[in-house]
Amino acid sequence: MITTTQDRTLRLVRKLGLARPKELESHGVTRAQLARMVRRGLLQRRGRGIYVAAEHEPTAMHTLAHVAKLVPQGVFCLLTALRFHDLTTQSPAEVWIALPEKSRLPRLDYPRLRVARFSAPAYAEGVEEHRVEGVTVRVYSPAKTVADCFKYRNKVGIDVAVEALRDFSRKYRGHADELAHFARVCRVSRVMQPYLDAIA
Repeated sequence: MITTTQDRTLRLVRKLGLARPKELESHGVTRAQLARMVRRGLLQRRGRGIYVAAEHEPTAMHTLAHVAKLVPQGVFCLLTALRFHDLTTQSPAEVWIALPEKSRLPRLDYPRLRVARFSAPAYAEGVEEHRVEGVTVRVYSPAKTVADCFKYRNKVGIDVAVEALRDFSRKYRGHADELAHFARVCRVSRVMQPYLDAIA
């Protein structure tokens, strides 16, 4: 028999998709109640500080929802953003996130993170919001991601940046102005130009 409190907690967790104890505490749910619900099989604990309803089905993007919940100021970037937008054949072993220059480094047990420090304009521009498993996931737009790959070509490899540019040009015809805008934001217009000329 589920108590009224447990039923209310379950509905809240389902609505949130992935829930953190801090969020639930603001609704009067204690950590002891969460532990009891896990023991009863009503909730599952997914890594440190993340709870889901027992019937929750993780999607292919579950890792992104997990990271977005634990690092809300992070924006998925570079290889992870390329993968999200289907602009690469690469399958990164780590999750790439952008953080403002002076923010604290997150400490996560899982998954492994690669953190890129972005300056204020580069961090704030080109952010899209998507919903994954009920969680708001922030990821750079395809055009911004391509420009970022050229800016961080020493980290991701120039071949990855060029492949992303080719895929972007095929997939997003007519978005050259957007790409040029982000190339200026990231200060890579000159670096990108020869590759753009080769593709044209």
